[in-house]
Amino acid sequence: MRLVGPDGGQLGVVPIQKALEIANQNELDLVEVAPQANPPVCRVMDFSKFKYDQEKKEREAKKHQKQGRLKEIRLKPNIDDHDYAVKLKQTINFLNRKDKVKVAMFFRGRQMEHIDLGRKVIDRMIIDSQVAGQVEKEPGMEGRVLSLVLAPK
Repeated sequence: MRLVGPDGGQLGVVPIQKALEIANQNELDLVEVAPQANPPVCRVMDFSKFKYDQEKKEREAKKHQKQGRLKEIRLKPNIDDHDYAVKLKQTINFLNRKDKVKVAMFFRGRQMEHIDLGRKVIDRMIIDSQVAGQVEKEPGMEGRVLSLVLAPK
């Protein structure tokens, strides 16, 4: 096998017994790095420290990852202009923060007979929020709820 020393230097091609002796002399572990190579490559290292460093790097990478959150905006079909403007402003704010937004239009009782009114409000929301986002999931009825998902641009 090809052996890499504890300092990272090449020790050449050595038999397994000699590699194990070198690892024991340095009180380190013999780790197979590239088993598919010909001859296989092994390295003398402190394996527990290596695993700890790997986990530390993964934790650090996870810290800097942005979780894609889904925010929800709830509307009713007979929403007033000012209330609509507040909801639109909040939707655009969420989209600018790179969050997805689920816009849900709730119908109650006899409002189910006038789904077209709710559809107009949803279409207006799509047009007004195009500056910050785009439609990811088209508007669709789910029981008494007409919903769509907007994704940031």
